[in-house]
Amino acid sequence: MSVTPEAEESGGTGADELSGRADDPESEAAPVARHLLPITATRGPSGGLAVGGVDLVELAGEIGTPVFVYDEDHLRARCKEAVACFGRGAVAYGTKAFLCKAMAALAVEEGMLLDVSTGGELAVALAAGVPGDQLVLHGNNKSFEELTTALANGVGRIVVDSFDEIRRLSELARAGALSHGVDALIRVTPGVEAHTHEYVMTGQEDSKFGFSLAEGAADRAVEALLAVPGIRLVGAHTHVGSQIFRVDVYARVVSLLGPFLRRHRLEECCVGGGLGVAYVNGEHAPSMAEWASVVRTACAVARLPAEVRVTAEPGRSIVATAGLTLYRVGTIKRLPGVRTYVAVDGGMSDNPRPVLYGSGYEAFLPRSPDADRPLAVRVVGKHCESGDIIVENAFVPADVEVGDVLATPVTGAYGWSMASNYNRVGRPPVVFVGGGSARVVVRRESIEDLLRLDE
Repeated sequence: MSVTPEAEESGGTGADELSGRADDPESEAAPVARHLLPITATRGPSGGLAVGGVDLVELAGEIGTPVFVYDEDHLRARCKEAVACFGRGAVAYGTKAFLCKAMAALAVEEGMLLDVSTGGELAVALAAGVPGDQLVLHGNNKSFEELTTALANGVGRIVVDSFDEIRRLSELARAGALSHGVDALIRVTPGVEAHTHEYVMTGQEDSKFGFSLAEGAADRAVEALLAVPGIRLVGAHTHVGSQIFRVDVYARVVSLLGPFLRRHRLEECCVGGGLGVAYVNGEHAPSMAEWASVVRTACAVARLPAEVRVTAEPGRSIVATAGLTLYRVGTIKRLPGVRTYVAVDGGMSDNPRPVLYGSGYEAFLPRSPDADRPLAVRVVGKHCESGDIIVENAFVPADVEVGDVLATPVTGAYGWSMASNYNRVGRPPVVFVGGGSARVVVRRESIEDLLRLDE
């Protein structure tokens, strides 16, 4: 069956088009909710789940597991949605969520800029053919080398994060590296605590990021930046955290930024990213349109001049639900009266979020996406850690068996991008699917890759 982006955007509150039932947050044994799956997800001719017209069980057999699978139509739809909400040239994709050359090219094709925060992310974007003026350089500790490379490649703007960075820019200006000029924004710490995990809160006073608004550091930074030849100070940037469900937080941020923007006659207000996404049944997130509306209304309430441009940098909300991970079940350990462990061929090396943040996920068998999931299990990986947990409290069909392909949805953000080689395990490949075909955009790491850097 065909599922349009508009149908998926409803947030999954209607009938589940795969199971024929409404989402039931009270029933953990129900099939995975429709809004947790990519927009092209449908039941294929075999009865199994297909994404982008590609049967997932067959894909796992051809490519191997683990494998990250992204719905290309979903990625493009989300990019277009962001551009529609904030405007072309006013929204940058936060590449730390997921970046490879194919993703960089796709986002720019759909009208987004790219937010890069390291020399490595910058290099990938440039290798993908993205023009420098389409890039926004972030980072709380940019090196001379990163700044030099960015300036040499005509980066569009730099978000300045510290007084030490201003001193580095001053030295580069004296060396002639800023002769063509560059737009800059000041990263402001507004003193707002987002309702999210402490490790992904960034807007509070006690933060490694940005210049404090309350303490006056942001005002002093403006004065220092205006003294650097070649720097065109155009606006203020803030980012209060990630996985934010209460969009009123952004209204509070704008209300605090408003006087600062007016005082320094800045023409751009960047609210960063952080919009939350749903990961489990019964969870629903605000839409991109709701987020943009709250921000624009807050700008009006804060009496910002009409010419002040509102910009944003979504990452997770672009890619998270577009991706899912396919594993192969290797062992099933039943401990009567305790729990059942289902071990797969990946683990914390391809998804560290459960270990880092206690993040929850769903699990299901793509061979039977409509099946009830009455069996409570813990999905674990193959690493030498008891904490190597992918889904702590998962529910799967009662007939799960060794050899089954098991999927975890909503792994498109901060999965592959945070993957590691722990236990010398190679990182999985990334596959884009669409139009009935699959293409490998990042190949699986081999043993040769793991040995290549050894001297």
